[in-house]
Parts: sequence; C-alpha cells; structure tokens
Amino acid sequence: MKKNIVIVSLLAVMLLASCTSYKKVPYLQDSSEWSGSETVTVYEPKIQPYDLLSILVSNPDNPTSSIAYNLISPSDNSRNQSLQSQPTLHNYLVDAEGCVVIPNVGKLNIGGLTIAQAEQVILGKVRGSFATEPVVVVRFVDFKISVLGEVTAPGTYTVKNGKVNIFDALALARDLTIYGQRDNVKIIREDNAGKKQVFELDLNDTSVLDSPNYYLQQNDVVYVTPNKSKARNSDIGSSTSLWFSGTSILISLTSLLYNILK
Repeated sequence: MKKNIVIVSLLAVMLLASCTSYKKVPYLQDSSEWSGSETVTVYEPKIQPYDLLSILVSNPDNPTSSIAYNLISPSDNSRNQSLQSQPTLHNYLVDAEGCVVIPNVGKLNIGGLTIAQAEQVILGKVRGSFATEPVVVVRFVDFKISVLGEVTAPGTYTVKNGKVNIFDALALARDLTIYGQRDNVKIIREDNAGKKQVFELDLNDTSVLDSPNYYLQQNDVVYVTPNKSKARNSDIGSSTSLWFSGTSILISLTSLLYNILK
C-alpha cells in the first residue's frame, strides 16, 4: 500500500511539473480574450545611416535620357543603350549624416525618411530636368536582422520587403527551442545617433501584437534568453544525457522512499 502511495505521489509531482512547463510554451495564450488592436498603424521602416539602397531614376518615354541620373558602370554608360538594358545599376550607401549623392542631382538628406518619402524628395529634384513625369523607385538592399540565443537556426537574415515582425524573425530562425523563454525575448536596437536600447517582449501575452516593438527595424538583434533548465544543465552534453540523469534520480528517490516506508 505504502509503495503504491509513493509511486502515485511521484507521478503526481511529475505531472504537475510538466503542466507548469507547458504553460510557458504556447504563444499568445490569452488570444481567445483578445478583441483586436484598438488602433491600426501601418508600419514603414525609416532610412538609417549606413543602409544600402537601390535608387532608380527613369524616364518611361525616353529611357536613354535617364542614364545620367543613375549610378552605372562606365562600360555600360552608352548612349546606344537604354536604361532598361543596363545589367549593373550600383547601390547607394547612406552616409553617417543620412545623405546620398545622386548623379546630376547632388547630395540629398534622406535619413529618417520612409521609402515613399525619400522617393518624393528625389522626385522633386529631378522633375522637369529631363522628364515631365520621371519615375523614382527606392528600395532597401540590405534590411537585415540578427536572431541569437535559444533558437533552432541563429544567424543574420535579409528581409527583401523591409517589413518584418518578431514572429517573422523567429520563423526565419526556425522558431525557439524548448529551452527558450517565451516571456523574455529581448530586442537590441541602435538608433541613428548610436544610442543602444534593449526592449523586452512577452510572446505568451497577446498584448505583444500592440507593442511598438512588434515590428523590427533594420539591424535589430533579437535575443532569446535560455530558461533555468538550460542554465542548470549547461554542462550536460546532450538532452539524452539529461533525460537519463533525471530518470536515474527518480529511480533512486523511489527506491529510497520505498525502503524507508516499507
């Protein structure tokens, strides 16, 4: 009888421990009670120093006239070719002041502007100079984020459209491992002035969807903190060894309690 009580008690403890751990795993646990965002905000990333941009200035009616307003290789700068045939348009590196130098336009400060705003600034400088209605297209070339810590595939990832939220970032890194703290995900961010800040997100809480840090900025670093279990067992070589050790301890405790109570 006493033996059965001991076994049942141990099973109950193990069950409670597993339930407690599970509660920390699912994302957005209170989603059934969430009625949606109170305000709808459209996220647009802003241009920062040292961003790499693709800037294309063109005249749809006369593509050849656009060549002088774009960074192209000297070998391609031929009046016998249209702009569309050029295979190597060079990218623009935003300097420390947030400026780029566009051929036949000069130095323009576009730091802190969205892509759409930068296009309008450039358009205002070239409109009427070689075309009544020129076309300006600006795109991010290297919108990068880094994901570190307890994720399956840590690394640096490039996002083509310049729009990425915290769940997108974790999906790129193939999700958190079982040792990652869902309620303590950190975002390390550096602003235009070089000031660094750390923000914390609780992915278990649906309010993260309304967080101003839900969408990431270029060059953000996402760090997933390991849980206490990983920290305690950091010296164990593999999860298999951990399970064998835990099983061995439980067997020893069961044997000890049985001998005491029999």
